[in-house]
Amino acid sequence: MIPHHDGSELYVSNPAPALGETVSVFVRVPAGLRTSRIHLRWLSDGEPVFTSAVVDRTDATGDVWWRAEMPVRNPVTRYRFLIRTSQGVRWLTGLGLTHYDVPDNTDFRLVTHLAPPAWARDAVVYQIFPDRFARSGAAIDRERPDWAIPASWDTPAALGSTQVLYGGDLDGVARRLDHIAGLGADTLYLTPFFPGRSAHRYDASSFDRVDPLLGGDAALSRLSQSVHERGMRILGDLTTNHTGLAHPWFEQNRDFYYIKKDGSFESWLGLGELPKLNWGSGELRRRFVEIIQRFSADLDGWRIDVANMTGRRGADDWTYEVARLLREAAGDGLLIAEHAHDATGDLDRNGWHGTMNYSGFTRPVWGWLRADELPFDDFLGVPGEVPARDAAATVATMSAFGAQMSWRSWTTSWSILGSHDTARIRTVVGSADRQEVAAGLLLTMPGTPMIFAGDEIGMTGDNNDTARQPMPWDRPDTWDRATFGRYKNLIALRKAHPALRRGGLRWVAGDADSLLFLRECAEQTVLVLARRAGHEPLRTTDLPAGSRWENLYGGAKPLYTEPDGSTTIDVSGPAFQVWAADTHK
Repeated sequence: MIPHHDGSELYVSNPAPALGETVSVFVRVPAGLRTSRIHLRWLSDGEPVFTSAVVDRTDATGDVWWRAEMPVRNPVTRYRFLIRTSQGVRWLTGLGLTHYDVPDNTDFRLVTHLAPPAWARDAVVYQIFPDRFARSGAAIDRERPDWAIPASWDTPAALGSTQVLYGGDLDGVARRLDHIAGLGADTLYLTPFFPGRSAHRYDASSFDRVDPLLGGDAALSRLSQSVHERGMRILGDLTTNHTGLAHPWFEQNRDFYYIKKDGSFESWLGLGELPKLNWGSGELRRRFVEIIQRFSADLDGWRIDVANMTGRRGADDWTYEVARLLREAAGDGLLIAEHAHDATGDLDRNGWHGTMNYSGFTRPVWGWLRADELPFDDFLGVPGEVPARDAAATVATMSAFGAQMSWRSWTTSWSILGSHDTARIRTVVGSADRQEVAAGLLLTMPGTPMIFAGDEIGMTGDNNDTARQPMPWDRPDTWDRATFGRYKNLIALRKAHPALRRGGLRWVAGDADSLLFLRECAEQTVLVLARRAGHEPLRTTDLPAGSRWENLYGGAKPLYTEPDGSTTIDVSGPAFQVWAADTHK
């Protein structure tokens, strides 16, 4: 083990400080590593300030905890540690321990902006694509619009099926809440419910009502009431970068868009049916505040579509202003930004609470667990195959993205194995066993887990159209019941153990086929092993000496850590196992 710090409650006396407060921050130095001096460096009004840390305590494992006091002078305070050990002088930042100087953007961060809603940290999100999830009896008799190609529920979705309408609606979602609650998810995320001219509805023709095809405003209110009566929550999906051509704004409020003198207009990625919004308009801003407030009684927050491009066009860059405006409008609601690559520069600015963590979670997990052969050759527009990565590269990728945001933003961001915009995780990894490993990481690592409806029963799909198959409610013989049971048990595990929701993260040395890490909070320490392959026992010397570990998930035998810190884990892969330290050893 190496010296460690993260933004969790073990290492920061108050992870949500007020401006002007002084906070204690801690560094954990493993037993046996001689450390003569630690300095805390933080930025005060942009200037580096150093102070000496002192030894606070030595814990039962022999690890030495150093403490330093840090005034929180700025809304975002960056800090790092300078550590002198027998091995030399090292920096400790969010990137880990380095023997060379690293830029300040890898520093740890404390944020004083209003915190995300407290429930978000413990949530398990379940994503629903309304047209393909479930339909009520009323949906069958609704008149289809002129753009729609009607399809029976069991007709397979194919490439280019954005105009194929299956007729799922919000009352259909309400009918299936038992399934979601039985799985253990507690937060519904609905892709857009506004009217549009496609099954996905990201081409909104109105923001002032719920699509009548989904049951209208009354259906959303009924669904919201049913969700809240169960103690669950519900999130909407708001397209802030563009509308559809059929939106009345496009004819009535031309200053809401980028219209050229010749009458042509800017559109999202050149798609002419999706004209881009111009957030330089004060009236447009007022309208979006009204939209969020209009639905606040029914919703607990929003996922913001194309947040990375919202407010950005050429020399215009109003993204941070827009994010702050919408956050204020949302009150105590949650705001999650869609961002398919590096979102770190858009976080910790008093706007988005977190992001859909495609780059810092989805892509490295796909690369580590991918099947030998894949039926697709890109990842959200990145050309070429999903690159095969070993465990070291996977950890490095996750650490690189986590290092450039606050712990709060990282843990509020959504960890996802796939969504309506990607291939299905079962198709990516190729087997139920590897999907269990992926689901295990989803539900035990920092971040809010989001499950795309159907993953829990082993649905497949190699692109965002074929991944949007209707849920096979009437074909239970197609369900992978074992996979459903694994997801259910992993969700229950996460909810039962505070270390998996609130704990810090310490990586433990493993091998190319194994990810091994500790989640730790004041109440408990949990050890997690994700193994994609391999039959040889895994040996590590990084665990606390003399510990006994009781198995919580996976059925492996208890573990024993020898007095010298060595541990042998005899588990063949693919496998996912979780143990908890026995505090009564």
